Amino acid sequence: MAITLSASEMPGPPLSARLTTPQIWGIALLTPYLLVFLAFVVYPVCYGLWLARHPASYVALYHDPIFARAALNTLIFLVIGINFKMMVALFLSGFFVQSRSWIKWLSVLFILPWAVPSIPTILSVRFMFNPEWGVVNTLIFKLTGEDGPNWLNDPAVALTMAIGVHIWKSLPFWTLILMTGRLAISNDLFEAADVDGASWWQKFRFITWPSMQALYLTCTLLSMIWTLGDFNSVYLLTGGGPADLTHVLATLGIRYLRLDQLSLAMASIVCALPFVLPLIYFMMKRLSR
Repeated sequence: MAITLSASEMPGPPLSARLTTPQIWGIALLTPYLLVFLAFVVYPVCYGLWLARHPASYVALYHDPIFARAALNTLIFLVIGINFKMMVALFLSGFFVQSRSWIKWLSVLFILPWAVPSIPTILSVRFMFNPEWGVVNTLIFKLTGEDGPNWLNDPAVALTMAIGVHIWKSLPFWTLILMTGRLAISNDLFEAADVDGASWWQKFRFITWPSMQALYLTCTLLSMIWTLGDFNSVYLLTGGGPADLTHVLATLGIRYLRLDQLSLAMASIVCALPFVLPLIYFMMKRLSR
């Protein structure tokens, strides 16, 4: 008895015969990038998670007082440093958006800390506050006749300076982003507010802020995510000192690597995920709207 197959059950041509020439070229050109992504992104991440699989590593982190201090410092960076930076960026975006020639020239100087690489700029700040030959203590000695303090020898002062350097380095970028948000607001709204006799605070409260609220919150979340992975501000300025009391989670892993404790280094990085994942979730939720 003959068996008949329907059109949907008939075997089709091989995959290579169904692909067009542009599709084949596209796959061939994408293959090297996919291999690089697997080799330099997927493999290191999976290998790091595999190294951090031992529960004993997290028990050792729990009993390490430096880890607790690093987690606290990271929280201070996120809650205080980032919010202060974004509020200043929101204020400066209203200043630099003015169409005056001297403000435009000032904006060029304002962008320089962000445009210049991190290593020379942060190290220059560290050299300026050197207790022996730094320019700050030299000026203090010339003006008062007394030696200046050892700025980076106090943990609170050192962490505050690290937050200040982080703000100084990244503030121009977020100011530019918020400036674009201000420029997107229709000028007709401000002209109507001027006709009604609104003050600058009323214009900010009822026009500027409602128009920029979504952008501001999204930039704040994104800045927090980037800051969790930024170790330049702390590592180049204080090196985690004094006595490893200014470490953040991003620099704590480097400390464990220098001590040849690879599993603890990977575990400390994995412990940053509870900070990162909620931020990514809320940011993607806002963007999906």
